[in-house]
Amino acid sequence: MNPPAQSPLPRRDFLKTSAKAAAGTALVAATPRFLTAKERANSIGANDRIRIAHIGCGSRGRDAHLVNGILPHKDATNFEVVAIADPWKVARERMNGVVQKNFGRPAKEFVSYRDLLAMDGIDAVMIASPDHLHTTHLEAAAKARKHIYVEKPLATDFAKLVKAYDAAKAAQAAGSIIQVGTQLRSFPGVVGARELMKSGVLGKVMRIDESRNGDKPYWYSYLGKDIKKEDVDWNEFLGDTPKQAFDARKYSAWYGYYEFCQGPVPQWGAHFLDLMHYVMDCGLPQSCVCLGGVTTWKDENNFTTPDNVIATWMYPEGFVVTSSNNFGNSAGNTRKFFGEKGTLSVDNWNAPYYSAEGGRKRDGSIRGKIEVTPIKRPDHWLNWLECMRSGETPHASIDAGFQHAVAVMMAVIAYDTGKKTTYDSKTRQIKTS
Repeated sequence: MNPPAQSPLPRRDFLKTSAKAAAGTALVAATPRFLTAKERANSIGANDRIRIAHIGCGSRGRDAHLVNGILPHKDATNFEVVAIADPWKVARERMNGVVQKNFGRPAKEFVSYRDLLAMDGIDAVMIASPDHLHTTHLEAAAKARKHIYVEKPLATDFAKLVKAYDAAKAAQAAGSIIQVGTQLRSFPGVVGARELMKSGVLGKVMRIDESRNGDKPYWYSYLGKDIKKEDVDWNEFLGDTPKQAFDARKYSAWYGYYEFCQGPVPQWGAHFLDLMHYVMDCGLPQSCVCLGGVTTWKDENNFTTPDNVIATWMYPEGFVVTSSNNFGNSAGNTRKFFGEKGTLSVDNWNAPYYSAEGGRKRDGSIRGKIEVTPIKRPDHWLNWLECMRSGETPHASIDAGFQHAVAVMMAVIAYDTGKKTTYDSKTRQIKTS
């Protein structure tokens, strides 16, 4: 069965079209008068302190978002962390230890994101909750009209993705700055790879592959935490997933359980897909297939996240994309763009290179391995902080997040059903055939 016809819109046209449609849909139902983008951008002046809150205080929120993310820019950008929320008492305490050390006083602690968002005096929210809660927290923060930094993958459920995206577009129209955590767009080498692709030196690209492998799934590293039932608001963690008895193992190593995390294609593949969308300046995929399962790591943990999986997408611009992960053998890692005149390797995001290798139309214009010229720009965290003052669109906009999330959800649904999926951009539906 052939997939439905889809107009091969360039990425820039897709972003414009989806922005108009989503913003219009969400704003029609809105009753209060929101600030204009200019008014909102001007609400944080050059000398005003940005007041940031964190939803999710685990290792991602504490180490990646706070310690290694925004804190290096503390002196240059004038912000403070005023509130944190997490279902686990120990995570809140650890996070607040970092806040106390760097700001001289603790942040206000909350168990629920609802109470945090009801607090006065918050300008921006950073979301580093488990995957199944991203859309819930994004939608709530958007409706509260906060500036937002939200982790990938943007969604684990397609209907929730559309709702959260519409809320985010309405917030963006009111002036909220929303950065999605696909930070490779801010890497100088990746920015340079985009310019290289625009130059046409590789000719037509027909295939793009990534394989990220390991000898053991990454979720095993989260086992062994001393998590006591009395220290956790289990229902807050579950969100709107089916109710079940408290399980310390599931709480600590939620990456390994499919109801909370759908595996390495959404987790790691989201980075690769976003990098590919950015470098290729393309639109949405037209079809996808995905196969895999728990083939190697079968033990007392009863993990359900696939440890061996491969997804393949067809794009209307005429190229095929594959993302695969094998956690039974660590060999074969690669990330390459195959063109008719040569190949671009992004095996190392910081130092991509290209050569004439394999190019059936190579013409001598590429000789040897040539390092891609890096193009510097602010890192992902600094970019978000600066955009809150300038009102400019950040590197990984909510539209870019929606784009990678649609591709990811096409793979998830294909994996769940064993069928090919297609995306209908007019109705915003993923269909199976």
